[in-house]
Amino acid sequence: MEKKLQYFALSFSHKKTPIELRERLAFADNAEIYLFLQQIKQLESIEEVILLSTCNRVELYCYAHTFEETKNFILKNLSQTKKIDLALLNQSVEIHEHIEAIHYIFCVASSLESVVVGETQIAGQLKDAYKTCFDAGFCSKAFTRLIHFAFRCAAKVRNHTQISGNATSVASVAIHQAKSLQKQYGFDKKALVIGMGEMGILSAKYLLDDDYDVMICNRNQQRIQDFISQCDIKQKQKISICEFEHLQEKINVYPLLFSATGASEPIILKNMIKSVDFKRFWFDLAIPRDIEHFEDEKIELFVVDDLKQVAQENLNLRKESLHKAYEIVGIATMEFSQWLQTLDVEPLIKKIREMAKEASLREINRAVKKGYIPKEYQHNVEKVIHQAFNVFLHKPTQNLRDQVNKQEIDIIIESIKNFFSIDEDSLLINTYKCEYDTSKSE
Repeated sequence: MEKKLQYFALSFSHKKTPIELRERLAFADNAEIYLFLQQIKQLESIEEVILLSTCNRVELYCYAHTFEETKNFILKNLSQTKKIDLALLNQSVEIHEHIEAIHYIFCVASSLESVVVGETQIAGQLKDAYKTCFDAGFCSKAFTRLIHFAFRCAAKVRNHTQISGNATSVASVAIHQAKSLQKQYGFDKKALVIGMGEMGILSAKYLLDDDYDVMICNRNQQRIQDFISQCDIKQKQKISICEFEHLQEKINVYPLLFSATGASEPIILKNMIKSVDFKRFWFDLAIPRDIEHFEDEKIELFVVDDLKQVAQENLNLRKESLHKAYEIVGIATMEFSQWLQTLDVEPLIKKIREMAKEASLREINRAVKKGYIPKEYQHNVEKVIHQAFNVFLHKPTQNLRDQVNKQEIDIIIESIKNFFSIDEDSLLINTYKCEYDTSKSE
């Protein structure tokens, strides 16, 4: 007997996989993803698959019959495609099966698995991954259902907690402050980021996520190229590069400046600062500080100590929200699991009702033809008979729905199908509607 289809998740993320390995695993574009998934779909037990590739994770979500075979096949192909030792992949992969996979994907969509918990970029990345795979035919009904539920769960987490509303790092607080200032003063959405350490990368990332034009200045140009290689096509178009020797010129051009180098002495000296006719907002995120003390009424300077308190307050609020967020995800997981189980019985219930309706219509038509029922009474008789069948079938169908969480449900369903001579092919499960599902319901 063929094993029942289930969801599986194979994850290489920041939690368990070092950045050096994640860089080797990353997929550069949709064309590379398409070629890899074509290989994966050659395994007959895999019905549907989604590949999610970001700077923090490479994950495959599968809807398949057999877990071990699916896992081994994917890792083998990944090893061959990326030229990575299979043993290393087995050591680094995080695996989730069925209900755990559902819960994990809901957590990913809700940003509970992100480096910065509560960041909203992952929702868009997951949506893009789903759309890419759906449009290419690698996933359909099963993941349409799951992703729709995942986004609904993520929306509940955002709306009912403060998980995404409060920045928790100095860099994110700085960007949040800068965005507020941009809205207040209405200057162009462009910024200069100096340094490509953790703070600089985060600052650039947050700005690009909000559609800013970002000029990056760093002594080591390769660090800039490494960062750019992890950005998507749209973000790459928003990035420009500044040679370090041109720093003095650029600090006097941009309304926003974020500096986070590892220099032991200030890199922006007061004699480098020129008077301009627009207001500027500078964020010195470095310790020791990158910007020498100066006085200029048209420049507002924020340093780390100005931002840390806000970050800590927000972190405390977010920790309180985590418990609520996981509660929401847990409930959503159970609801989806129970809904999946009802899919096995709903087509059966629908088929039994259709059979009852067809039988009653057949007999009523025969009675009318033979003159047992006047033609003018036919419609009313049909209504009475249909109502009688609904009443008669209500309790049995309700009892059947109540059995969906029990282990013997498969035996019950098979027995009913045998009693009523119902073919498997006649049980057409209605597609769960979602944004990219273009199939038509009957």
